[in-house]
Order: sequence, then structure tokens, then C-alpha cells
Amino acid sequence: MAQLDDLAFFRQLARAGSLTATARELGLSLSAVSKRLKVLEARLGVELASRTTRRLSLTAEGERYLARGSAILEELAELEEALGEQQAALSGPLRVNATFGFGRHHVAPLLSAFCTRHPGVEGVLELSNYPLSLGDQGFDIGIRVGEPPDSRLVARRILANRRVLCAAPAYVSRMAPLASLNDLTAHPCLVLRENESDYAVWRFCHRGGDVEQAVKVAGPLASNDGEVIVGLALDGHGIALRSWWDVHEHLARGALIELLHEWQGVRADFHAVYQQRRHVPARIRAFVDFLEREMPGRVPAMAGET
Repeated sequence: MAQLDDLAFFRQLARAGSLTATARELGLSLSAVSKRLKVLEARLGVELASRTTRRLSLTAEGERYLARGSAILEELAELEEALGEQQAALSGPLRVNATFGFGRHHVAPLLSAFCTRHPGVEGVLELSNYPLSLGDQGFDIGIRVGEPPDSRLVARRILANRRVLCAAPAYVSRMAPLASLNDLTAHPCLVLRENESDYAVWRFCHRGGDVEQAVKVAGPLASNDGEVIVGLALDGHGIALRSWWDVHEHLARGALIELLHEWQGVRADFHAVYQQRRHVPARIRAFVDFLEREMPGRVPAMAGET
């Protein structure tokens, strides 16, 4: 039906955010996309969006059309998926969002393996510094650190993880005494700068109980990239607080040494999240099951963690 085609077109337009981006994604001219939007608005008798070639803002009517229209398209997709599950092969698009480091090292190889097993699945992995909205950006699955704050999302833990305080042997051999967390203020700490602050707050919990402590740290070297921080630690520039998944191999071969064993970083478990719905497509459920089953084999469990 033409109405369903219009709904799909408008949803893609809203997600792309501009006429130019939509034209590029659809392989059409800018004038063709603009004309189609005008025809749709004329049919409905309302203005759906105010726009320039670079930016598009939905009107109240456009927001309503997008919300109700997306729900209709989702219902149709779920119906077709449910009927298709009678067949053995998984198929259809699978869009996944993850952070750069973890996404490159672990999600990408597992998505590759999953799509090899299920060639009918059209996998897309988009990496970003910060989590992207599943609904607004059209993702099926998001890989998140910690429990998601949105209660409308289903969260499945795929990897138990904590942050580890560590440094290279070269630094440890010459460093000032480190007997307590408060001593960190006297050490060059390698700060992962994820906001505009000139310092970071590192949080720990005591292995012997529920005691938690936060320490404000700083140092002459910082970066907004976790891999850079690990590299600086390996070069002996100071102390880092990095995730177990990121440093366990360096710890195993002695390139990094864990410090203050009685303290450990707070939990930073990884979860696969997806939207709650009456019918979750089989390819989404299968990929989350695959992540949950395969991810622990890529990263050994920390002592005392399950």
C-alpha cells in the first residue's frame, strides 16, 4: 500500500535528519526527496516538517505521524517475522550499536561469526563514543556498560566486568608509596577524559565488604580514548583504571601489574539491551543468546566474579 511506503519513507527521513542525507541513503536526487515529502504533506493536509537541505525538524503533526506510523511498521514487521519463524533460516536486518573499543575487539568478531552461520541476516554494527538511542536511531540491539536507566529496555548480561587499578612494572619500580586509595593523589593518574573536567573521580569497593570509596585523581597525561590510556600505562607513564576486558591479557603476561589488591573498581558489566515488545524478532533473540554464550569465552572471568 502507498500509505505504508509513505510511512517507511517518512521514518527514514526523520532518522536521517535531513533531505540531503535521505537522498544519499535512498540513491535519489535531492529534488526527488523534497518532492515526495511535499506530495505526502499535500495528501495528509498538514505540514510534517520544517526543513532546509541540511536540517529537518518535525512539526507536532510530524512527530505524531512518525510515532504512530513507526508503531504500525513495527507491528507489520513483527507479524511477518512471526510467520517467517516457521522457516529454519534467520533473515532480515540486524542493527547493533556498541562503543568503539569493546565493539571493535569483541562485538565485531561475534557479529561476523553470527552472520557466517546465518547468511540471511544483514548485520550492521555502528560504533560510537556514547550509547545511541535504540528507538530514535533505529537500532535493534545496544551493547551497554552497566544496567540501562531506561526501564522500557530488556537487558541481558553478556559479560561480568570490573575496572582494575594497574601500572607497568617500570612505573611500579620507581613509584612513590601506594598504601591506600588516598595515596593516588600523589601519583600521575592516566585520566580517561569523557567530559570537560580536568580531573576524574575513580570509584572502588573493598573486596572484604560493601565499603565504597571515591577518589579524585589527576595527572599530566589524559585522553578521550581507552586504548590510548592503556598504551600510556604500558609505556610506564603512571597508573590507570581500566576495564578487566581491556587489560586482562596485559596482566596475564606481566606487562601490567594490579595495584591495591584489597580494592577493586566498581562493577561495569556489559549488557545487550533491546526494546520490549510483544514479539521480539528471532534474529534479535538469537544474536543476544549468541553474545551471552560466546562472550565469556573471549574474556576470562575475574577471580571471584560470576
